[in-house]
Amino acid sequence: MPVRWFLLSLALGPSPVVLSLERLMEPRDAARCSPGLSCHLWDGDVLCLPGAVEPAPGPVLVPTRLQTELVLRCHEETDCNLCVRVSVHLAVRGHWEEPDNEEPFGRAADPELEEPRNASLQAQVVLSFQAYPTARCVLLEVQVPTALVQPGQSVGSVTFDCFEAALGAEVRIWSYTQPRYQAELNFIQRLPALPWLNVSADGEDVHLVLDVPEEQHFGLSLYWNQAQGPTKPWWHRNLTGPQTITLNHTDLVPCLCIQVWPLEPDSVRTSICPFTNDTRAHRNLWRRARLQLLPPRGWRLVSPCSLPTEATLCWQAPGRGSCQPLVPPLTRENVTVNEALEFPLLNGHPNLCVQVSSWEKLQLQECLWSESLGPPKDDMLLVETRGPQDNRSICALEPSGCTPLLSGASTRAARLGEQLLQDLQSGQCLQLWKNDLGALWACPMDKYTHQRWALVWLACLLFAAVLFLLLLLKKNHVKGWLRLLKEDVYSGAAARGRAALLLYSADDAGFERLVGTLASALCQLPLRVVVDLWSRRELSAQGSLAWFHAQRLQILQEGGMVILLFSPGAVALCQEWLQDGTSASGAQHRPHDAFAASLSCVLPDFLQGRAPGRYVGAYFDSLLHPDAVPALFRAAVPVLALPSQLPDFLRTLRGPGAAARPGGLRNRAQQVSRALQPALDSCLQPPGARETGLEMGLEAGDRT
Repeated sequence: MPVRWFLLSLALGPSPVVLSLERLMEPRDAARCSPGLSCHLWDGDVLCLPGAVEPAPGPVLVPTRLQTELVLRCHEETDCNLCVRVSVHLAVRGHWEEPDNEEPFGRAADPELEEPRNASLQAQVVLSFQAYPTARCVLLEVQVPTALVQPGQSVGSVTFDCFEAALGAEVRIWSYTQPRYQAELNFIQRLPALPWLNVSADGEDVHLVLDVPEEQHFGLSLYWNQAQGPTKPWWHRNLTGPQTITLNHTDLVPCLCIQVWPLEPDSVRTSICPFTNDTRAHRNLWRRARLQLLPPRGWRLVSPCSLPTEATLCWQAPGRGSCQPLVPPLTRENVTVNEALEFPLLNGHPNLCVQVSSWEKLQLQECLWSESLGPPKDDMLLVETRGPQDNRSICALEPSGCTPLLSGASTRAARLGEQLLQDLQSGQCLQLWKNDLGALWACPMDKYTHQRWALVWLACLLFAAVLFLLLLLKKNHVKGWLRLLKEDVYSGAAARGRAALLLYSADDAGFERLVGTLASALCQLPLRVVVDLWSRRELSAQGSLAWFHAQRLQILQEGGMVILLFSPGAVALCQEWLQDGTSASGAQHRPHDAFAASLSCVLPDFLQGRAPGRYVGAYFDSLLHPDAVPALFRAAVPVLALPSQLPDFLRTLRGPGAAARPGGLRNRAQQVSRALQPALDSCLQPPGARETGLEMGLEAGDRT
């Protein structure tokens, strides 16, 4: 679908421009008026009979100005004709006549004489249009409220859509009222004589569609219209209409113009530049602009279009932020594209770059001398300024500004100020620019960089020597530190990163407290323990079976283990599953009891031989006899008594590949045993004596 319709107009002066034409989809004539007025268009055309000028009987409406606009009247989406829209501006002419029989002493006159003053003002406006071979006259009725009637003042306008005309025709328009109270207005306009140009966008392409009659021969040229210098041709063809020219969107620049002319002797060529205000074209222009070095110290800005730009030199120190403009002492220079320019430099330097700005916005920056002189150097730029009576001041250009060399600032240049002045006086610095007001010098900093790194290495060696001496003097203390570090490594390496899922049957509150104590003690190994006692919220949200499935899958994928903690209640549930294959309907367990829900997955692993290495069994030897554990579990995995077999239990959780320290596992087992003993003693007490420990067990277990 076309994006925009353009008209190539010869009638707009010596330098034609591009007008965006409004499209009217209504095939019939229409009239509209400005706010406050009412208007009506008579059906059909009327006779064009102006008549003689008559005197105005009072205030009347008269046309004061004609205004035209070119639009498109489209009968279909792509079938459009050129049409002239006419606007008539109206004003009030004349005054109300004062009555002669006005009553004395301020009494009102006859109401019938006041009635015309309160009535609205009406007029019949005629528009006459002639464009060979067409001639038309239309009549517009306009009514103005009394409130807007001010003699000599404009009241608004009425607009007519529209008179169709042919390309290249000369149109004449007249306007007057019936009856006519003044000379008629007239307007003459020459319509464009060039074909329609349709510009459409299709993804990355731009289409120029010239809708000209078939077999009509014409020339088409695309060129860059440069304000500075002659035009630069880009593309030229002799074509036969109609034609569609496809351009890539990257080819669009603001000065890209189109020239069209009929292939006839002495034909007039007409040019338009439809992309002057196109934002995409302006972006493309800066992408195509380039800075080019012209040895020895010249350069130029290469661009297809003219650019309102300024340029200056800047100093780009390696690894020190943005390029710093050298203004002052240098000045900004206006840039003429494609023309050679030269900065007043004595020598080039790889750190010197050219900045090109437009409307105070940086657009381009290139270090032109870096290709011929190598990469940027770690040089310090000294700015020398000369004042009256030959007073000189020297500062060093740094990211924070120009730092005086002999100052107390804590910058690199201030610290090396005296050395840099000596380098300058001894001729070790390269002079880049000079005039009566100052100079620019580039001083090498390589030797100071090497000295700095030498000092750093010397400080490191000195520190290492002192440290070694301290180690020799404190040999016994160092051995103690190494021993402690070794213990931490051995103790943590065994189970660090290992995870364990602890499954148990919640026989009573005392046993739950015992399980919570065991889980807390295992977490100190360190070992990441997952137990339903600490995940009540997730259990309520997901359900026991879903929660167990998710935790079991994650633990086994991470190489962890599932701990089956047997108790009388757990043994009873296992027996029921082994006998019936399903959980007994009469088994009573709490909704948060993951052990009962997990048996549907745990037992198949044991029956199918997948349990070794993934499961370990445990029981408290004071609460359960070892023979009470079903033989299926005792035959497949280790089932260890707690706390008597705690070392073996911890060794199994640690895994076969973990590092071990002699005596370390035994110490850990003793710590876990001491933590378990109070809770285990509480479980062995009668139920009445355990009430005091109940709340503590629940509080320790509710770690959600």
